[in-house]
Amino acid sequence: MSKYITTPIYYVNGEAHIGHAYTTFIADTVARYDRLKGEETFFLTGTDEHGQKIEESAEKAGKPTQEFADEISATFKNLWDEFGISYDKFIRTTDEEHKKGVQKAFEVMFAKVDIYKDFYEGHYCVSCETFFPETQLVDGEFCPDCGRSTNVVKEESYFFKLSKYEDKLLEHYAKNPDFIMPRSRANEVVNFVKSGLRDLSVTRTSFSWGVKMPESLHDDKHVMYVWLDALLNYITALGYGSDEKLMKYWPADVHFVGKDILRFHAIYWPAFLMSLDLELPKHIGAHGWWTRDGEKMSKSKGNVVSPKEVADAYGVENLRYFMLREVPFGQDGDFSQRAFIDRINSELSNDLGNLLNRIIGMSGKYSDFVIDSKDVAQYHTKEIEKMDAILDSLDTFMQNLQTHRYLEELWKLFAIGNGVIQEYEPWVKMKNNQKDEALATVAVVANILAKAAIMLHPVMPNTTNIIADALSFEITNTSYKELIVDKKLLKLFNIKKVPPLFPRVEEPLMQEAPKAEPKASKEEKKEVQATKTEDNLIEIGQFFETSLKIGIVIEAEEVPKSKKLLKLQIDLGEESPRQVVAGIKEFYTPDDLLNTQVCVVANLKPAKLMGMMSEGMLLAAKDEDGLCLIRPEKPKKAGTPIG
Repeated sequence: MSKYITTPIYYVNGEAHIGHAYTTFIADTVARYDRLKGEETFFLTGTDEHGQKIEESAEKAGKPTQEFADEISATFKNLWDEFGISYDKFIRTTDEEHKKGVQKAFEVMFAKVDIYKDFYEGHYCVSCETFFPETQLVDGEFCPDCGRSTNVVKEESYFFKLSKYEDKLLEHYAKNPDFIMPRSRANEVVNFVKSGLRDLSVTRTSFSWGVKMPESLHDDKHVMYVWLDALLNYITALGYGSDEKLMKYWPADVHFVGKDILRFHAIYWPAFLMSLDLELPKHIGAHGWWTRDGEKMSKSKGNVVSPKEVADAYGVENLRYFMLREVPFGQDGDFSQRAFIDRINSELSNDLGNLLNRIIGMSGKYSDFVIDSKDVAQYHTKEIEKMDAILDSLDTFMQNLQTHRYLEELWKLFAIGNGVIQEYEPWVKMKNNQKDEALATVAVVANILAKAAIMLHPVMPNTTNIIADALSFEITNTSYKELIVDKKLLKLFNIKKVPPLFPRVEEPLMQEAPKAEPKASKEEKKEVQATKTEDNLIEIGQFFETSLKIGIVIEAEEVPKSKKLLKLQIDLGEESPRQVVAGIKEFYTPDDLLNTQVCVVANLKPAKLMGMMSEGMLLAAKDEDGLCLIRPEKPKKAGTPIG
């Protein structure tokens, strides 16, 4: 069975940032996981290099457009190579094979009368490379996606009959509920399609930096719309339009994308494929954005996180682990050096690194570094059963793209390993002449480390190879089958000494992001407000960064020993309920809330309150008369967005 995994192709108007790294890390992890299981896997990444924005950026830089694109594209490729990304192909939309494939696709759709010529007049956002009807603009001028000004453009254009595929798209979403992952992202796409699709302008005449029209159309003044050009990379990379031997990998198993380009991938791309009579991808995996220390990253703030800078300071595999562990897939994440350091010290150094060192030390002291699993089943049946149950659960999390849950469960193995040592005290057994039992304890922990290393390999390939070498085996599909699938134990081997894998980090290794200015006093605030009335105004884009949704309280209970907290389970129309811990116990009882509707801030970073995870916040108003929750005037579906 073959697998096809892709990242989006990254736009070459700037260097890679932490969001690009996250997308690439998770795609690389899934590709490595599939290869580990023995799947024939093709992994694609690359760069998107056409469009008016690139043409303008090159002009500002004083360079020919191709030279500018070459330089920026190389920074992405070089970074992924430095990070050890296991891609099978790095595609560029300036590749000749890609252009030929795009031109063939255009001819096929044109012959099918899915593309026709007409005139277009509308509001165009250069930044988003997108036309918007006036009804979607903010204040009649500003782009609803990025908040920038649009320009009124009138030009001849070829149009794709997107409206023709409206019903087919809705039917596909209904029949394939996991087409968009996580499922919580599907509603926004479905609602957009249900609101009505307009035919899509797919060529431009106002600039020249793009794929030329097919020669058969004899229309040199047009170039392809950048999104038609870019989306087709997923099939041109497999040879569509030229040598099509790699088309055996189609359809893609997962297209990984950021949530800001979900609409293009979940609406335009499937419609293009339907027109080409090609199968649709199995899944579109849309992840959230990253902030830094709770603030949106921007060049003006000087708080943009460079993945290379972080990797140089902390190590690329530590960065991979942090990003894949820190945030549930689909939700926004926050990069904080303090949180990063905590995970390195507590989870990587204490839980994993120290466990390996303890086993090396004990085996050297008790058995001259020889480890034998012959007595493990006799003395540690309970631990083996727990270990196997955890290992059996992992595949579901990876298939659902929930790498944070995958790693959370995987880390329970190290808890078992450390717990075994604490419970059975092999040093005491050695003193009491119970050497077989002591060595069985060492061996069961060695097996836990070996099996955990195999399953951690897709996330931290270099680190786990060091662990495997210390345990005298190689991480391959063969060892996966033997130790994970067939549940065998390690054969007699000599363990090797290794340097500490995760040295503790005592202080930040990078310069901290600039802090927000200290809050002004009340007098200063009044003075500033009197002279600068716009200080508290935000752009429309900032407002839409907050995800507000209608939720239904399906469970409610008091938090013991707390005067203020209630623990709620809230249905937000997602695959599973959200747990929200709210400080409203003084004003509401659990019975008051059960089966009622609330307004939830749905994209807050999860936080712990009294040891319980809270995955959102309720909207409420409070004055001298007390607190009341903000609720919809009329009942709405769970997950309905508030805007």
